[in-house]
Amino acid sequence: MSNPLNNDPHTKAKPYKKSSFLLEIDAWIDSTLYEGKFAAGEIWEDITIFFRRFRPYGAKRVFFELVGEGFTLGMGGLIVMLTLALPAADEISSNWMDRNDFAVTFLDRYGNEIGQRGILHSEAIPIEELPDHLIKAVLATEDRRFFEHYGLDFLGLARAMTENVRANSVVQGGSTLSQQLAKNLFLTNERTLDRKIKEAFLALWLESNLSKDEILKLYLDRAYMGGGTFGVAAATEFYFDKNARDLTLAESAILAGLFKAPAKYAPHVNLPAARARANEVLTNMVQAEFLTEGQVTGARRNPADVVIRNDADSPDYFLDWAFDEVKKFIVDNKIPSRSVIVRTTVDLNLQHAAEESIEFYLRQNGREYNVTESAAVLIENNGAVRALVGGRDYGLSQFNRATRAERQVGSSFKPFVYAAALETGLKPESIVRDEPITWRGWSPQNYNRRYSGSITLANALARSINTVPVRLTRDYIGGTQPVVDLAHKMGVESEISGHHTMVLGTHGMTVLDQATGYMTFATGGIAGLRHGFTQIMSTNGEILYDRRATPPTTERVLSEEADIAMNNMLVGVTEFGTARRAAIEGFRVAGKTGTTQSYRDAWFVGYTGNFTAAVWYGNDDYTPTNRLTGGRLPAETFQRIMAYALQGAELKPLVGVENSIPLPQTDSDAEVADEIGAEDDQQLAQMRPRLLSKATSDFLQNLTLKLENTPPLKRDHQNISSTSN
Repeated sequence: MSNPLNNDPHTKAKPYKKSSFLLEIDAWIDSTLYEGKFAAGEIWEDITIFFRRFRPYGAKRVFFELVGEGFTLGMGGLIVMLTLALPAADEISSNWMDRNDFAVTFLDRYGNEIGQRGILHSEAIPIEELPDHLIKAVLATEDRRFFEHYGLDFLGLARAMTENVRANSVVQGGSTLSQQLAKNLFLTNERTLDRKIKEAFLALWLESNLSKDEILKLYLDRAYMGGGTFGVAAATEFYFDKNARDLTLAESAILAGLFKAPAKYAPHVNLPAARARANEVLTNMVQAEFLTEGQVTGARRNPADVVIRNDADSPDYFLDWAFDEVKKFIVDNKIPSRSVIVRTTVDLNLQHAAEESIEFYLRQNGREYNVTESAAVLIENNGAVRALVGGRDYGLSQFNRATRAERQVGSSFKPFVYAAALETGLKPESIVRDEPITWRGWSPQNYNRRYSGSITLANALARSINTVPVRLTRDYIGGTQPVVDLAHKMGVESEISGHHTMVLGTHGMTVLDQATGYMTFATGGIAGLRHGFTQIMSTNGEILYDRRATPPTTERVLSEEADIAMNNMLVGVTEFGTARRAAIEGFRVAGKTGTTQSYRDAWFVGYTGNFTAAVWYGNDDYTPTNRLTGGRLPAETFQRIMAYALQGAELKPLVGVENSIPLPQTDSDAEVADEIGAEDDQQLAQMRPRLLSKATSDFLQNLTLKLENTPPLKRDHQNISSTSN
């Protein structure tokens, strides 16, 4: 019997179930995709059949296959080339021609002229006015195909490689003049693949944006020519005391020979070597068919003479850094004059002492430790940079390792970590566990693979234990960011990674930044004092800037309590820790050693009440040294420099450190010293000669202040002479 409800017209029909509706949608999607796939297959089959008519066979197929593969590889190569070119593009992003606007004459702290940087446009010599034989001498020696290539000369490179193989030594270089200019303008002398790649791209960029004459002119104006001179015009004045327009063939040959190695062939240093090199240049001119043998015979028989100068070594690394600082200051403060005289903070006595100390240890121990380079910075604790050594020989390499090389700092970074920990309330006598630790999958170990258990902070820093600063950062400081922030507040300008391994100094810092940061400990926790110059004057004597009149803004970045604690802890490092070779008899010295992985870098950074110094040893190509640690040559170099610097100085105590300077000598002490004998005193004086006594230094400084406060003389503008001592 049927259900009566089914026949009721007022009864509503049941709606479709939701599941049935979704099944219909799914079926429609499936059928649509299938039909689409089938249709696409038919279309592809039609296209394939159509293009089969054009399929090549035999030799034609091989040709088109090679073209296709070449196009694919070419696109990949283009992407790689663009990727490699990006770092080079960063070098030209700024207005790099601005440096032509500056001409700076530098004075030392006592007012003696010590060098110049920049180019005076009014004195620049147009290239068409330079002697033809000078241009030919340069091109014959540096780049014979200069007017034929486009920045890169593969034929010249092949010829140079052939000659080098034939001579079994490097007798010719493969770099074009454009590549050398790119290096001088934008890059450094670092021997790395990255630098060579940048150099190649920048050479192409120069060729695209400058004419050949402009490239040649820039090269002749910018190259280092020895004796602290840059450019042919300055070198001509220095070596021959004449205008570059009046150069003879023999003199041009000497100058052209300087581009390869100015320190080795500088005529005022080694005239025989300079003349021998000039003879090679003359031979190059004949081989390049620029001149005949008969035309160069006179220059061979009558080589050039140079002006004999009582040349005091110019602090070139310091001047390069000071030049950059002055340019930035002039631009930032909108000083209108770009031809200025700048009184710097450098003390040539201390500068020479630092240079001599580095050379002494490199000569004596460089081979033993397989170390070839070093850099050092000495800062008086009022912030004045008194000495800056950027490398062993400026003539061989103008790359400033003190201000531009960011080398791994190793354990010398630990004082920044301990300072941040002390700011949290810890004390030098606070107990921390020295035991295995793992932080984010990283398990650092101590140098000797041993652990001491419970240990005080002071003892852990003196022994340079690795696990303790890691534990401090993780458990007490609250991560790496507070340490990074504190280091930057203390004057460190190098970028510091926030990675947790930075606690042990895996990041890079410059020598100048190391000295600046540690100086904050010596100043009682005050930062912002570092400076390289005190006055900027116009060429007619007008004072454009005076540091005493406008003192910089300083900031306390360490509490007095934390600073005193750090000073006493770092004194312990030199007295019973890893830096005992840095100790100076009669003084209490604070500092810290640093040695990086595989012994690639060795550091010592330390300070007394008067000065702060940072010393680095390593190799430019990052090859490991022969197990050189910061407690050896760096600490010994620091000791030698600092002992000299403290002679004749008005001694100042270390903040919060008891008995940090020798007590005044009594009459009984003097009698004992007399009994020791004058021979020992003479030997000590020979080791560290006193070039200026304290009395002489004080007299000169007082005289300088009086002269600075004297109003300038009104002179005829046309008869302005250079400033005298």
